Amino acid sequence: MIKNIVKNLKPSATLRMNEETKKLETQGTKIFKFGFGQSPFQIPKDIVDELKNNAYQNKYLPMQGLPELRSSISRYINNKKKYNYVSENVIIGPGTKELMFLLHLLFDGDVILPVPSWVSYEPQALLGRNKIHWLETTSLNNWFPTAESLEKIISKNKNKNYLLFLNSPNNPSGQICNNLEEISVVAKKNNLIILSDEIYSELSFKKDFKSIANYCPEKTIISNGMSKWCGAGGWRLGFFIIPESLNEIKNSLKTLASETFSSVNAPAQYAAIAAYENNHDEYIDNSKNILKAVGEYVYENLKSNKVSINKPEGGFYLMPEFSNEKFSDSNEMCSNLLKETGIALLPGSVFGFSKKKMTARLSFTDFNGQEFMKNISQSQKIDQNVLLKYAPKIIEGVEKLKNWSESI
Repeated sequence: MIKNIVKNLKPSATLRMNEETKKLETQGTKIFKFGFGQSPFQIPKDIVDELKNNAYQNKYLPMQGLPELRSSISRYINNKKKYNYVSENVIIGPGTKELMFLLHLLFDGDVILPVPSWVSYEPQALLGRNKIHWLETTSLNNWFPTAESLEKIISKNKNKNYLLFLNSPNNPSGQICNNLEEISVVAKKNNLIILSDEIYSELSFKKDFKSIANYCPEKTIISNGMSKWCGAGGWRLGFFIIPESLNEIKNSLKTLASETFSSVNAPAQYAAIAAYENNHDEYIDNSKNILKAVGEYVYENLKSNKVSINKPEGGFYLMPEFSNEKFSDSNEMCSNLLKETGIALLPGSVFGFSKKKMTARLSFTDFNGQEFMKNISQSQKIDQNVLLKYAPKIIEGVEKLKNWSESI
């Protein structure tokens, strides 16, 4: 059964898009990389220096992760987000993606995925052989579930265990969940565990980011890491924070870790201590200032009677929905867009939407983040002239996308 599931899986849509656009570029096609989402900024120098200093570290580390790193993370999260965790609550993994996969494998129950959801949640749930419940959402609620819609699913069988994936700020919509308290009420009175994917939380454009863990910590597993806020996606280092009430899950994760990745590479773990011990507020504020300006430029210049779109609230994504009289589904639409304009978007169908719904994910990161950050202060106003200088492909690509949208 599991082998048949694997045979029917396709490569990750985001990674496939990245490779496809690179191939087109080598053939001489000008590509606007609005499909693959990764931080445009360089890793802070002090963290890189620590990686160099610890390149000699060659010993296997504990399955749960380097104790000093786990302590640094728990202190950092407690100070930033007003939680109360200790190092024993933290487990380090080779990116949060692997930890999520292992969670799917060990979880015994049904998985609830809001539409839209990150592309890997569904295939991982299938590999874990868990039943999936898709939860419809609307733009009016920032594309997040309501308590009522959650209750409707759970009420069909209250004896089951349920695992809800909640990603805020969200990939692909760029939105933040505003109804956390009402969702927490549902969790507390039911067999509902929440995986709070907070990988973009440091890039929230709002000052006071709130997590579902602020309302029901005993039911919440926090997922976070270094890939988005400090540009270290290729380092593959992430973590879960698991409360005492879910110790059984933590212990099972450790067992699975021992039989899969053993432990995360040692030099990266030692270097990551600097990421959570040293002050990177200026770097993060600069990142958010730039991303907010770029995202709002795309939003303001793309929204029209042909394109419905929510204003970005965090991370580096937007999710436009196109009015359409030409294409049969979102895959065909995105293929045409790439062919006609060189603009790469990911179709909404890979995030759980019906293929007939003409949504797509737009990543506004196709610019040289190092050059941009070097020349812009964290409080400097970023206008169109600045964007034209440091993010020219964003300006050109948005204009092409707008013109294309008006022609369909």
